[in-house]
Amino acid sequence: MNLLTRNRPTARPWPTRKQPSYRSPLIYLTLLFSLLFFFSYFFSLTPNSLLSNKTSISDSPKCPSLGGGKFLWYAPHSGFSNQLSEFKNAVLMAAILNRTLVVPPVLDHHAVALGSCPKFRVLSANEIRISVWDHIVELIRSGRYVSMADIVDVSSLVSSSLVRVIDFRVFISLWCNVNEDFACYNELDKHASLLERLKQCGSLLSGLNGDVKCLYAVNEDCRTTVWTYQSGNLDGALDSFQPDEQLKKKKKISYVRKRRDVYNTLGPGSEAESATVLAFGSLFTLPYKRSELYIDIHDAPRDQGIKTLIEKIEFLPFAPEILSAGKKFAYGTIKTPFLCAQLRLLDGQFKNHWKATFLKFKQTVDALMQGPLPIHIFVMTDLPKNNWTGSYLGELVRDSRQFKLFFLKERDELIIQTAKRIVDAGHGLKFGTVPKKHDGTGQIEKDCPPGLPDVLLYIEQTVCSCASLGFVGTAGSTIADIIESMRKFGACSS
Repeated sequence: MNLLTRNRPTARPWPTRKQPSYRSPLIYLTLLFSLLFFFSYFFSLTPNSLLSNKTSISDSPKCPSLGGGKFLWYAPHSGFSNQLSEFKNAVLMAAILNRTLVVPPVLDHHAVALGSCPKFRVLSANEIRISVWDHIVELIRSGRYVSMADIVDVSSLVSSSLVRVIDFRVFISLWCNVNEDFACYNELDKHASLLERLKQCGSLLSGLNGDVKCLYAVNEDCRTTVWTYQSGNLDGALDSFQPDEQLKKKKKISYVRKRRDVYNTLGPGSEAESATVLAFGSLFTLPYKRSELYIDIHDAPRDQGIKTLIEKIEFLPFAPEILSAGKKFAYGTIKTPFLCAQLRLLDGQFKNHWKATFLKFKQTVDALMQGPLPIHIFVMTDLPKNNWTGSYLGELVRDSRQFKLFFLKERDELIIQTAKRIVDAGHGLKFGTVPKKHDGTGQIEKDCPPGLPDVLLYIEQTVCSCASLGFVGTAGSTIADIIESMRKFGACSS
């Protein structure tokens, strides 16, 4: 359901040519005034992303005051690991700009895709904000909404006052003036007034309509900008990674990437600073060709608070309920020392690298054959078990004398009970308060039990962090990176 996309006009055939005939000057004057009226009306309706960076307030919803606070929101995308990486960047940006971070939900795996920054082929900031808004509404409708703060423990950041946060549901309740219980309602289609209000809110929050004093839409992306902070005289300098001549010619690329200080550009004294909400598009970044794809902030030489925050967000633990479940499986079910193998085989580029993935796994197992048998192995993979035949996994299953394999499934009781505990804990909704009274518009029913979040991946990662015989991860997988980080920071022993 796309709440924001306008219907495109259908193509019209060329008119049949007629013989020239005499036309009165009055007809031409009438036609001229009609065209002027049409274009004035058209430009009043066209989204600002298609015209300029200026926004129109002629038909926008009223900007809420939100108690005088200043907020930052962004558009997460791709898989969970990328979304977690973006969340860390958002925490950093919000702290630098002294804004309250709007904590988003966890989106479905690849429900929204950015594109390729190295190839200069990505969704624009407006497009990705619209896509994320539409998907969030779908999560609400289907009862599958779960906050990033429900999955990742941010309490230490908030309690130490390093950053201020507010749950997206709480923020939208205030921004759209709707009852907070809409976050669990799965029959939005029956409430036209609520859908219309959400449509207006999404339009404003995505940067399509609205007063720039209410919302400032950051339209710079990884094609043009690398955000920095306190990087000396590099503010405004060309970035080292520029599209090469072959790429420019093949893709007709005209982008030039510059390094820009986020505080100088969007902080005090800037046009963005006075806006109630600062809306980014993607905040995803990775090192690439001696540069960063979008955000290059690894130090704050003159800001001790930000320097401390950079250190703390390097590792953010999962919620206590998830850590407890992972440890329970590791120490209560597997019990003995074990090896963890994270094998990503079906997604994207990984489906072309089975041989290398299994080779590394086999080499590790062979080295362990010198020790006590059987070898206990916990396997987390996207390859269904009925497809293990003919692979190295199939060989391990058949040799039950030397190997004992463990794995988790979505319908396991441990997974279901942990999901219920996550819902009951409601960590995300602890960040922010919702007024008890509303004007009655958009009110909805309260008999809407929320669905259970998918927590299998997070528990699997926790189990792998407890693997005392070692860990084998898929090369290039961000899931493997998270597990390595958990093992480095002792997530299992904390």
